[in-house]
Amino acid sequence: MSKATTADRQSPGPHVADSHDVIRVHGARENNLRDVSIEIPKRRLTVFTGVSGSGKSSLVFDTIAAESQRLINETYSAFLQGFMPNLARPEVDVLDGLTTAIAVDQQRMGSDPRSTVGTATDANAMLRILFSRLGTPHIGPPGAFSFNTASVSASGGFTVDRGADKTRTEKVSFSRTGGMCTHCEGRGTVSDIDLTELYDDSKSLSEDPFTIPTYTGDGWVVRVITESGFFDKEKPIREYTKKERHDFLYREPVKVKISGVNLTYEGLIPKLQKSFLSKDRESMQPHIRAFVDRAVTFTRCPDCDGTRLSELARSSKIGEVNIADACAMEIRDLAEWVRGLDEPSVAPLLTKLQHTLDSFVEIGLGYLSLDRSSGTLSGGEAQRTKMIRHLGSSLTDVTYVFDEPSIGLHPHDIQRMNNLLLRLRDKGNTVLVVEHKPETIAIADHVVDLGPGAGTAGGTVCFEGTLEGLRASGTVTGRHLDDRAKIKATVRKPTGALEIRGASANNLQGVDVDVPLGVLTVVTGVAGSGKSSLVHGSIPTDEGVVAIDQTPIRGSRRSNPATYTGLADPIRKAFAKANGVKPALFSANSEGACPTCNGAGVIYTDLAIMQSVATPCEECEGRRFEASVLEYRLGGRDISEVLAMPVTEAEEFFGSGEARTPAAHKILERLADVGLGYLTLGQPLTTLSGGERQRLKLATHMGDKGGVYVLDEPTTGLHLADVEQLLGLLDRLVDSGKSVIVIEHHQAVMAHADWIIDLGPGAGHDGGRIVFEGTPADLVEARSTLTGEHLAAYVGA
Repeated sequence: MSKATTADRQSPGPHVADSHDVIRVHGARENNLRDVSIEIPKRRLTVFTGVSGSGKSSLVFDTIAAESQRLINETYSAFLQGFMPNLARPEVDVLDGLTTAIAVDQQRMGSDPRSTVGTATDANAMLRILFSRLGTPHIGPPGAFSFNTASVSASGGFTVDRGADKTRTEKVSFSRTGGMCTHCEGRGTVSDIDLTELYDDSKSLSEDPFTIPTYTGDGWVVRVITESGFFDKEKPIREYTKKERHDFLYREPVKVKISGVNLTYEGLIPKLQKSFLSKDRESMQPHIRAFVDRAVTFTRCPDCDGTRLSELARSSKIGEVNIADACAMEIRDLAEWVRGLDEPSVAPLLTKLQHTLDSFVEIGLGYLSLDRSSGTLSGGEAQRTKMIRHLGSSLTDVTYVFDEPSIGLHPHDIQRMNNLLLRLRDKGNTVLVVEHKPETIAIADHVVDLGPGAGTAGGTVCFEGTLEGLRASGTVTGRHLDDRAKIKATVRKPTGALEIRGASANNLQGVDVDVPLGVLTVVTGVAGSGKSSLVHGSIPTDEGVVAIDQTPIRGSRRSNPATYTGLADPIRKAFAKANGVKPALFSANSEGACPTCNGAGVIYTDLAIMQSVATPCEECEGRRFEASVLEYRLGGRDISEVLAMPVTEAEEFFGSGEARTPAAHKILERLADVGLGYLTLGQPLTTLSGGERQRLKLATHMGDKGGVYVLDEPTTGLHLADVEQLLGLLDRLVDSGKSVIVIEHHQAVMAHADWIIDLGPGAGHDGGRIVFEGTPADLVEARSTLTGEHLAAYVGA
């Protein structure tokens, strides 16, 4: 037996286990994929390219990564699966050779006010243990240094029955020391509410006095107040007695009965604090955020000075540093401080903490601090922060899936990111990257190009092979791979200037700069140099400024381009006017919805721990509207046929003839301008790619009235071929008399600018200064900054 085993090991032929060296996909039909069949090499770096909306994310994330996650979930017991999301099997015939997939996407990190970079990466947890062991004076366990843990103490007694009439009362006490600041409850800020922005005190409750979003009409929120019995509905609020005013604003929760329903009445201020102010500002809907900005003033907590921690937690120090000081340091400085600690009793902890902090520096995030709110990170910063826990992992043969890891990176930083991707591959992992940047495509072992177009014009594999093969392939990506924008021969002359003086937000060091108006201005610099702080923190957001940032648009499967852009309203009104009925009939979320599927178009069957099954509604055949509504027509089409139109067809449809609707046509023109002519009006937002969502948002804001447009990395998610179209759009905005200010790293946008403001020279406290102001030609000629060097190399100067 032993000899046979030895002979087997010495067999010269390949082992059968070594034959599984590809991920085989056959017949993938998820979203717009059209029976895609492909073999992806394992333990290699494969880059997926193609125009925005061609099906890259559908193949990589929605098919390969999703099926891997589903199969892993199925290994758990039925009991545990009941607590997990029910993942449907992707639309694919065969998926072979899958390994455990770890998806690192662009989704913003949790925007809870108490979530920070430190809490999201376990660095805070390690610091709390460190201070609980080495801090003097010793104040307690790690929880004593947590701003998410409140101090609690309680005491009481209970009776023990020992039978035969023998009872004994025992006293017990309980206490827990937490590090939460009691004044701000661990948020670091306190809010002051302007009551005049909440209601008109000259009105009574019966006159609808509230100016708070959702506090209108006869909704339940308002009815609980008006029918609580605590107030005279006809009495103006300004005439309330002291007790009535207290009950109106601050009363503790109390049960009341409204129309036979048991509800809870609570004072206006605590109710607002729970419903609006407990959320991070960045995660709010735009109209809610506007209300909060008007009504609420956030100031640094005077008790903890914004550290979120109690005085007790701040009193314990290692040397001269307390945990609040450590969290406020730039991570690269904190890494040096930890490196200087020499304490054998916590050596394993110091080693792990040191590795985590060094990973931040290595990945280009050394300028962050651990107390930075996670909701304020850009999409690129959030993605790299999620990478931290994988860099030192001992796991191999894992499939890592990345969604445009170069987002938010200056050309100087992309090489560093490329090295990290190659490191993951060299450990024996399969690395799949969705990417548009030529610098990242260049390091691929294998390239898969999807297209040829977007939406229904895409979804096929146009090319797979090497980088050299892609260049010679004649595909859209191959033709544009070596595209280089030219420096403009002439630049526009500014019509004025926006003066910024003494800007000191975040890492800005008293910056004075004049931002020219009437031209295309690009603000650039390495990641963390202070670009967003300068533009978003110093340019006033008054009525004349339209700011389009990176916050992702949210939408359910019922949301679509028509509802998001406001296009649905003029379409419904046009149908209503042409047929003499109510506009609500033409909404699948209102009166016109199919009663069987409630306007969803599909019926969802919940199978408990098994995946939910979605089947087309037999009543409406997936058209979402009841049959009687579909009898009404406009220009010979019913509402479901209009929602199935691509933007380009709808633009023509609403531009002339019986269906001519100027309000709808104007919105459709903007959608076509940003390159979304292929989208159907009723396509669910959940099926759009990141680049499509960014451009949809841009098209929506183009209708806002303002003289200054501020865009934050508008090339996010855009293919090389789409960037040219974006530059044309920016030119049209400027030529129409607007001023356009763009925060951008893409060299094509820099080369096309009339004026460049470059911040640096480094990130964090090494940045925050203006290192160049002038035209692109001057920047290329001077080559005095990192941006200048990379732009010169890009244009071949």
